[in-house]
Amino acid sequence: MNESRERIRREREREKNTYTSPRLALRRVLLLAEGRQFREAAAIVSRLGPGVLQSVAADLPVDLLVEALPHSSHLIETLLNRLISLEVQPRPELQCEAVAWRLVGLLGVDQSSGLRARTAKLANALAQYTPDARDTVDARRRQLDAAVQGLGTHGLTADSSGTLISLHIAMKNELQRHVDVYKQALHKLEELSPVTLHSDPASSSHQRLLSLSHADVERRLIDNKSLLTAVDKPALRQLPTLVAQLAARVESDKAVLACVGQIKRTDPTLDLSDTRPVAGVLMSYSRGCAAVLGLMSEESAEQAAPRSHADSASDGYHSDSDDSQQQPDRSALVSQYAAVWAMAAEEVLPALAALEPLQATPHLKYKIVFSVVVLSFRAVISLRDKRLAEAKALLGADGASSPAVASFVAAATRLMRSTAHTFPLGEAERTVINQVVSTLREYPCLQSCGALHALAAACCRAAWPLCLHAPPLRIDTDFTPVVMNLERHVRLSNSSQRSDLIKSFVWPALMDGNRCVFRAVVLT
Repeated sequence: MNESRERIRREREREKNTYTSPRLALRRVLLLAEGRQFREAAAIVSRLGPGVLQSVAADLPVDLLVEALPHSSHLIETLLNRLISLEVQPRPELQCEAVAWRLVGLLGVDQSSGLRARTAKLANALAQYTPDARDTVDARRRQLDAAVQGLGTHGLTADSSGTLISLHIAMKNELQRHVDVYKQALHKLEELSPVTLHSDPASSSHQRLLSLSHADVERRLIDNKSLLTAVDKPALRQLPTLVAQLAARVESDKAVLACVGQIKRTDPTLDLSDTRPVAGVLMSYSRGCAAVLGLMSEESAEQAAPRSHADSASDGYHSDSDDSQQQPDRSALVSQYAAVWAMAAEEVLPALAALEPLQATPHLKYKIVFSVVVLSFRAVISLRDKRLAEAKALLGADGASSPAVASFVAAATRLMRSTAHTFPLGEAERTVINQVVSTLREYPCLQSCGALHALAAACCRAAWPLCLHAPPLRIDTDFTPVVMNLERHVRLSNSSQRSDLIKSFVWPALMDGNRCVFRAVVLT
């Protein structure tokens, strides 16, 4: 009996020394972490004194814990929350940015509720420990979205005759026209040179010019008019536009490669083989950024909201089912999206086909319809972010990062969701129409096409509740496949039935996480 008591006393003394000695505490945490016993390591961290905790935090190899995410999320979260409670300034550098990008990478690939639940509290602890974390992730998300959008600017362009061709071919044709015109202009100048080069400089004086006869003025007019006719060709006016398009494409590709470079620096194991679409990589990380931002906001709002007595026994994690009574049924949203496609197929495509200027390019109507739905989603998402930013600015919370602000944003989003069927979307609709008309300036008939305006309104109205849903439903922007996948694509009725090669996309697929809930319509 005495021996057993002595052994218990020694174990308690050893445990006590472990928690009071920084070196022994760090060793114990590392041993448990190496054995992937992260919760046991977190329990030790939660009981460390302030001095020992700061010493352990300074020496802890956080990069190893980052590699072990999401399994090590509880340990990192416990460490951050303990340091936050100490209110020590400046706070130890714990590679918070590396933790954030690891979460982005994980959530970009896996949007399951299980992973979200495991990482929600860690995302919130990051936002509190590093107040700039949310703005940094949001800025990266916008940069990725802009890069993806830039990838779509390398399509066909209209030449001076309105035919859709490659930009390089259009520039080649335009430059050849310039060469031909300039040769004619040089030849004309050679014809005029005996008159202009050998004339007496005194003949160009103000006094001499006022003394010209009618025949002199007539001859001068004929000479200058013939030279102007040779140089001032309407067909030559497209070159500045083509040069501007080329410059925009160069900048968009630079932005894409810059984003890929940032991703490779944060994730050296990233597979970027020659066959992997870069858009898929960018969109995966964009989804990850959006997911991390959502977790930061949801958890902050939950902490800021007062809890009732019945809520006090909850586990602290936000559940998507909490808002189930406030959100429209997903099947209803999918049905609304499908109804807009039916409208486009039955009403809008025939109306566009009836426009005389578009009859020379029969496939252009499909590209127009496709552009309208993609632009509508971008416009309503931009409108949502703009309205939330305006509301925060009005209350003096613009740029602020706190649980109160996050709670306000969550409440404002719920309010917009509840009024989605009546929310004014005129600004988004005008944005869509203006972008389509400005891109296809050579077809002014589109500005007055009622069916096109009706489609833009219907697309924006369908996209608005989809982008407000938690989590949002999104259109699939991966337009790189060249062969039909029956799980993601459906063939347009008047397509070639003997070929599975995708010629173009007519209507994008609708995605619920990684699940396709409405297949893309393609032309084969």
